[in-house]
Amino acid sequence: MKKVAVVAAGQTPFGTHNGETMKTLFVKAFEDALQHLENEIDFQKTEDVYIGNLGSGGSQLGNPAALLVEHIGLNGVSARRVENACASSGFAFRDAVQSIRNGADLAIAGGVEIMNDLPSSHQRYWLGVSGDTEWERTAGATFAGIYALLARRHMHEYGTPREALAQIAVKNHKNAVDNPVAQFRKAVTLDRVLSAPIVANPLGLFDCCPTSDGASVAILASEEYARKLTDEPIWVEGSGAASDYLAIHDRPSLTTFEATKRATHQVFKQSDLSLSDIDFVEVHDCFTIAELLAIEDIGFFEKGSAAQAILDGETSLNGSIPVNASGGLKAKGHPLGATGTGQIAELYKQLRGKAGKRQISDASIGLAHNVGGSGATCAMHILRRDS
Repeated sequence: MKKVAVVAAGQTPFGTHNGETMKTLFVKAFEDALQHLENEIDFQKTEDVYIGNLGSGGSQLGNPAALLVEHIGLNGVSARRVENACASSGFAFRDAVQSIRNGADLAIAGGVEIMNDLPSSHQRYWLGVSGDTEWERTAGATFAGIYALLARRHMHEYGTPREALAQIAVKNHKNAVDNPVAQFRKAVTLDRVLSAPIVANPLGLFDCCPTSDGASVAILASEEYARKLTDEPIWVEGSGAASDYLAIHDRPSLTTFEATKRATHQVFKQSDLSLSDIDFVEVHDCFTIAELLAIEDIGFFEKGSAAQAILDGETSLNGSIPVNASGGLKAKGHPLGATGTGQIAELYKQLRGKAGKRQISDASIGLAHNVGGSGATCAMHILRRDS
């Protein structure tokens, strides 16, 4: 199988960008990625550009990819929008990997979302379209409500304490303090998380990710071309993806995301690596319960045992498996279409030793886990630094 390298990756800060457009944010993310290239790149070699976007703000729902490549100076290149809910740019990255494996020298994956230009009632509508419309959204179920059901079921089946979910929020906010592109760069205490207003019982305000604006970009190259661009290529060791029933009532279990389990099997089979090889992971923590489910479904902890591991600090920066060193969706932010390649940008920084105070010691292999909606889609990737 042809080797694929990430030669550059970058992003805008995630948060509220008043006055910015999809175009200006995507250009800024692209320019940020270019700062990491040691040598000049010939973008005429670009064969494909894939851009994740849900269109939460309702702007340019048709043909946004053509608009965005025009504004980064690549007018004429093959480009398309990828929509898979919150996993949109995770799947865009997967498409770019396939483009290189199929013979391209250069491909680009990215994502962009503007969410804060709408009132909260409209935001809830756009978020809801990523769940089941017939049985969930029109019945009044929000994503907070759906994930609250999953949390309650996990508590019922495994005795998961509320404090374990709160500790995820505490950890991720602590990590985000040292991340200059994070939306929430302020630590919170366990007591504050536990006493915060309830959004959907048992999930409180600090258990829920924010609405965010932002963009992210990853530039991928073939092995031959990557060696000409950088002395530090980051290799894509594996790419996996899967789907599941959209409505949670159709699933055999509310405490397992089968799409995550299937994608995990794919990514490790393709990479010829094992869980013990992974040094750190960025998982999709749109709600704190989502992080707990992810690290169990991937296999880092047995089902029902992650809560105690979290309370014991095993997922902290200095733990046995650091989770969401960036702050995760919870504190770094979650601009829907930009989240997946935003995770790739964090892996890229960590693997090149450029993550500053949140740098994971001796990080050589990282995993990114990007979920759509309430687990109906999942894209996973393993990246490795050059040894």
